[in-house]
Amino acid sequence: MSTIDYLMQGFSISFLWYNLLFAFMGVLLGTIVGVLPGIGPMSGVALLIPITATITGSMGLSNEDSATSSIILLAGVYYGAMYGGSTTSILLNTPGESSSVVTALDGYQMAKQGRAGSALSIAAIGSFVGGIVTLIALMFLAEPLSRMALKFSSVEYFSLMVLGLCAISGLAGKSMVKALIMTTLGLLIATIGTDQFSGVERFTFGVLSLSEGVAFLTLAVGLFAVGEVFKTILHEDTQAIQIAKINSLYPSKAEMKESIGPIARGSILGFFIGILPGAGAILASFFSYVMEKKISKTPEKFGKGAIAGVAGPETANNAASGGAMVPLLTLGIPSSGTAAILMGALIMYNVQPGPLLFSEHPKVAWGLIASMFIGNVMLLILNLPLVKVFAKIIDTPAKYLLPLILSISIFGVLSAQNSMIDLWILLICGALGFLFAKHDYPVAPLVLSVILGPMMEANLGRALNISEGNWGIFVNPTMHPISLAFVIVAALWLLIPLILKMKGKEVLVNDDD
Repeated sequence: MSTIDYLMQGFSISFLWYNLLFAFMGVLLGTIVGVLPGIGPMSGVALLIPITATITGSMGLSNEDSATSSIILLAGVYYGAMYGGSTTSILLNTPGESSSVVTALDGYQMAKQGRAGSALSIAAIGSFVGGIVTLIALMFLAEPLSRMALKFSSVEYFSLMVLGLCAISGLAGKSMVKALIMTTLGLLIATIGTDQFSGVERFTFGVLSLSEGVAFLTLAVGLFAVGEVFKTILHEDTQAIQIAKINSLYPSKAEMKESIGPIARGSILGFFIGILPGAGAILASFFSYVMEKKISKTPEKFGKGAIAGVAGPETANNAASGGAMVPLLTLGIPSSGTAAILMGALIMYNVQPGPLLFSEHPKVAWGLIASMFIGNVMLLILNLPLVKVFAKIIDTPAKYLLPLILSISIFGVLSAQNSMIDLWILLICGALGFLFAKHDYPVAPLVLSVILGPMMEANLGRALNISEGNWGIFVNPTMHPISLAFVIVAALWLLIPLILKMKGKEVLVNDDD
């Protein structure tokens, strides 16, 4: 079958009434998650995993159909939140999530000038175009990359996973040392459970429910959703906020014309940055902003309400979320914290992302890709007329929102895991999530290493078995040149930021896209 045939099959799956409903729920909830300052896509996706599992389980779907429906909804939350964060950036100068920080520079200035509607509309249009462009690229790159990855042995896979961890550690958080500490902590958590080779239990302390390790669902919901509740309770500023007024909802012809170039460039730039492990949407939006300012004939307008300062970054961050799907689906390597959570959700359904995904689970892979086309259209139709409604969500009192998040977290984990130990782990992870945020310890490296840890251990064991314990197999230029290349790039990813820091140059970092 050709790529188009597979895509048509994907559309037939995504047009099922319940998958259309899940796609709509995903983009709607994602927009709300993005609008609410502080929650972010990682917390939103983690919070909804148990809910989607419960809903699909009650519908009597097969395991593969449940996985497809769940990932459609969760992916919708992901790219919906990418757009939703722009609403508070523009109206309040308060980014709803990290990748919308750059949007606030010119978006809020436009709102103060009475051009909030134009900024919000351009953000919606740019997000739509960026999403569609990257989906087309994903559609044609997925199969070739999967075929290439099938040629990887356990040696290449281990080195690739090391690259993924080094990349996200090199670019996550304000301190590389703290990011590496979190990566190591995640790998330690991944060792809890039964050893894959000897069958011996490790670090379970006699607790039977830990024999299969710490449940990813419990860990993710605790660190992000419950951690955010603790953080908000202790630090939330409850003062009244002033929202900029929205007059005309549509941009002028001049603003549309001025936005075409930044949207086109942001789509391409965002996609390729999104592919890079650890780069994420915040780097995509930052580089887009810098590029637009450098090539602009009127760079002095940036920071004072330039429409290009909204169009480029907003397009780039949505394009980056689509680009992040490429290594996730084809190589089984998440390039961001949110992608790692999506990967964990798939693994819960015994669907392993990677080169075999398109051959073993084509319904899941192509159903997701097709649903993302539909979801982006829904996102555009939803956000343009309802932007004033979403703006009102900002006023939701914390006294209603926080108990709701905490209740969903507790009942979701209990229904999925049915264990009191998991409830205690949930609360402990919530406290740790708060402490990590308070002291600027990035959580994305921890999540990624918990996901990749068991796979790294399995591939390391097989590789050393083949080489009879010789670690040089990973850097052997004759037998495994691709592995050597991965190791070199991983080392550079850690060393270059250190060298730049030693020279006094500031390195932009990504916290939690």
